[in-house]
Amino acid sequence: MDPDLPFDRRLRRLRRDRAARTSAGADYLHRLAAEELLERLDWVKRDFSDALDLGCGDGFLSQQLRERGLKVVSADAGEAFARGAAGVQCDEDRLPFGDGAFDLVMSVGVLDSVNDLPGALTLIRRILRPDGLFLAAFTGAGSLPRLRSAMNAAEDAEGHGSAPRIHPQIDVRAAGDLLTRAGFTLPVADTEGIDIRFSSFAGLIRDLRAMGATNILASRSRRPIGRHGLAAATADFARHADTTAKTTEHFEILYLTAWSPSPDQPKPARRGSATASLARALKKPG
Repeated sequence: MDPDLPFDRRLRRLRRDRAARTSAGADYLHRLAAEELLERLDWVKRDFSDALDLGCGDGFLSQQLRERGLKVVSADAGEAFARGAAGVQCDEDRLPFGDGAFDLVMSVGVLDSVNDLPGALTLIRRILRPDGLFLAAFTGAGSLPRLRSAMNAAEDAEGHGSAPRIHPQIDVRAAGDLLTRAGFTLPVADTEGIDIRFSSFAGLIRDLRAMGATNILASRSRRPIGRHGLAAATADFARHADTTAKTTEHFEILYLTAWSPSPDQPKPARRGSATASLARALKKPG
């Protein structure tokens, strides 16, 4: 394991394999994000033929694309997910596909835990044909504030000092910059907040484990949280409960849309080419 990389690649694969056995009933965020991407795909008034579902999970998105008449290659970092979808096992920053292999790449719920995200985005752009479309969704900055608070309470109770237990999160501006740096054109990044109510701290952790979304940081503490820490985390989580004894956790879903370069795409206007002053256009009449 390379200590300079943010995530433990082997552990990530193992967590994906565990999620393949346990995700039923806890895949609500994946389904919601996938359905949003499919809706955005339906807005695009052009036909696609060859798609890659990158981070295919249980194959929901792959199946939806096939029902739209596309040829789909499913890929996942987890061996179990890849095998279940009759797809390819690969990491997103080590794609085994040739340049221009697809005209559509879609990815749900995995790019936030890739070791080399700029490299992964560059590879995705390369495997797209000219004017190919990239659509992705994953949790971004602002997600899991209640979990973060509970983990801080646990560390304080244990008296060991803070340890990295929450993954770094990408904000919308950084995501747009990464798309541009990777060579995409017409990049758009936006977010949608989703609130989920949990009856207990244990319920949140159970769902995160089932999603394959627990700590895989290479620098994570190997020291388990003791009973005092767990009690403190549980109490901190419950402190935010509403009148029904449920605590709301927040997930910020980051959506990316971008195109591979093509000579046929519209170009932004040349700087200084405007024929009207913005200040004059915004000036009130009279």
